[in-house]
Amino acid sequence: MDAAITPEEAERHKAKMQKRKELMDRRVAERQSEKGLLMVHTGPGKGKSTAALGLMMRAAGHGFRVGFIQFIKGTWATGEQVALERFDDLIDHHVMGEGFTWETQDKERDIQAAGRAWDQARAMMQDQRYRLIVLDEMNIALRYGYLNVEEVVATLVSRRPDLHVLVTGRNASPLLVDAADLVTEFQQVKHPFNAGIKAQAGIEF
Repeated sequence: MDAAITPEEAERHKAKMQKRKELMDRRVAERQSEKGLLMVHTGPGKGKSTAALGLMMRAAGHGFRVGFIQFIKGTWATGEQVALERFDDLIDHHVMGEGFTWETQDKERDIQAAGRAWDQARAMMQDQRYRLIVLDEMNIALRYGYLNVEEVVATLVSRRPDLHVLVTGRNASPLLVDAADLVTEFQQVKHPFNAGIKAQAGIEF
């Protein structure tokens, strides 16, 4: 069992936390502006789309309308698809992809699917009801040239001021990263797939 905290240690901790609170209060007071954020989840680690789903739940909890467009994932059943049906009054979910690129093996077909998804995204961005739009795995579509990255970034940057947009997927374009307000890179330390464990319901899909 750890030794009891001495009065001197308690006082030092209190003084340290008071200074920390003063610093944080000052930083919060200096940041009063709000704007719609352009966010990016990228990197080789697992959790980019999972974190996006958490953000969507948070936004819906505040009563925000959310658009969720999946650029790559096909029509195979996922846990999020079933769960999001329960929030269809606030979250509009569109599965626009036809599966992973190595499954379709048809670039023209993938380009057409990405184009349809991007058309849907642009329509949502023009709809004043939406406060958050998640473009899931769009980074992959950009990487493979299914969409014009300059056009996409220009459209995202010129969106209306109060709209939040999150783009997920590995290998985010440097143009998108430069334009974004918030970029999080997910790093892989360990992954069960590399240890012979298959993708499992409720974890990967």
